[in-house]
Amino acid sequence: MKYVPQGFAHGFITLSDDAETLYLVSATYSPENERGLRWNDPAFGIEWPRAPSKISAKDGSWKLLDLTWHGIDDFRTAVALKSEPEHS
Repeated sequence: MKYVPQGFAHGFITLSDDAETLYLVSATYSPENERGLRWNDPAFGIEWPRAPSKISAKDGSWKLLDLTWHGIDDFRTAVALKSEPEHS
């Protein structure tokens, strides 16, 4: 199980062909407020264990990081969030 606080970006890749993911959300879906990040955006430098074999059209077409569009007011905040150690 994984908990993602409201407003936090998240991503994952499964390493098996039979994984399922279920989401519980805090509000009704609102497409006009939806934002996403490109899984392979070089701004984040994520070293995925492999490229995805399946990805939705929506997830494959998100913009590269654009601070204004993604609602980030201060790039220093974005960098600080990126450099925080991951907690298990």
